[in-house]
Order: sequence, then structure tokens, then C-alpha cells
Amino acid sequence: MAKVDIFNLKREKVGELELSDDVFGAEVKEHLFQEVVAAQLASRRAGTSAAKERSAVQGSSKKIYKQKGTGRARHGSIRAPIFVGGGRAHPPKVQDWSTRPPRRVRIGALVSALSLLVKEGRLTVVENIQLAEIKTKTLAGVLDTLKAGDKTLVVDGKDNENLRLSIRNMKRSNFLPPEGVNVYDVLRHDHIVVSKDAAKALEARLLEQES
Repeated sequence: MAKVDIFNLKREKVGELELSDDVFGAEVKEHLFQEVVAAQLASRRAGTSAAKERSAVQGSSKKIYKQKGTGRARHGSIRAPIFVGGGRAHPPKVQDWSTRPPRRVRIGALVSALSLLVKEGRLTVVENIQLAEIKTKTLAGVLDTLKAGDKTLVVDGKDNENLRLSIRNMKRSNFLPPEGVNVYDVLRHDHIVVSKDAAKALEARLLEQES
């Protein structure tokens, strides 16, 4: 079992927390990151870009002029791509870009990301993250005290409204509940601050999915 220090919001050590090596101390398999992150970003694509080909644009399909004798190029329709208002040749079409890697790959990538942060000392566990009021400046001061930097992912229960509303005006920091933690958001932040309860909930979630 991996042991990590538990701090209060003044960065004073108040205890230790044992975390499963299967989640926070596993082998880091960096080759899984690209596959899972690429799949996440691809799934966010709207896939709505589209244009009309010649069969979809308005215009007569009647032959413009006779085939021979005019000295001009042979044309059959004003809807051809060469004309203004004609259809596009090989236009983009609406499509679904989403993809979903195998379950073990998704779990392995998230476990590797969390283990990497613990190994590099970029994960801080706090006893709780209870703010007395909704105040972005207060939260920014807390993260600064915790030496988390300005690009931090804060993880706590989804019912922590004061935290969720306080962090929403911070451009580079974000809030997620344990059930929403994912590879992309873990890797794009420099530091993770997680409450003790959220750390255990995240551990339980991944251990359950692995079984």
C-alpha cells in the first residue's frame, strides 16, 4: 500500500493515508496515454461539418448547350463544381468521430496517470476542502498555500457547491468529482489536489472496474 501525507488547507500535515498500489502505485504505461486521450478528443468532435455535392445543390440538370459545334468545353449541368453556385467535389459529410478504446486500456491509462502524479509528487491529499463561502480569491489563496500552482485539478464530492462555484472563474484550474476524473484532465493539469474521501472514492471506483 502506498502511503501519502494528508494536509489541512494551511499545508500542515495532519495524518497519513494508505492508497492501493494497484491504483496509485502501478507501473506507468505512457503508451496508453496517447490512445485514450486521442479517443477522448475525437469523441468531442461535433462531426457536423458538411457541404453539398452537385446532386444536392439547386439548379437545372438540363445540358447547357449542345455537345459539339460551339468550340466550348463539354458541359452537362450548371451544378458542376466548376461553376459558381455548383456543388463541391468530394465535400465533407456529417460523421461520427467518436471511438472507445477497450475497458482495460481506459482503466490502465487512468491508473498510469495517477501513479505518475504520485511518483512525481504532483498529487496532494487534503483532509477536506470545505470553504466558508463562495470566493474565488479565497480558493486561489488555498491552492497557493498548498503549492499546487495555477493549473490545478481539484477533486472532491459533487455536493461541494462552494468549491465548484469558487473555482469556475479560474481560467487554468478545474473541479471534478471522483466519478468524473479522466485521463485527459489529469494529464493537462500540473497538479491534483484531492480530498481524503475523494481519493478513497476514486480508488474504489478503479478497483471495482478492474475486477
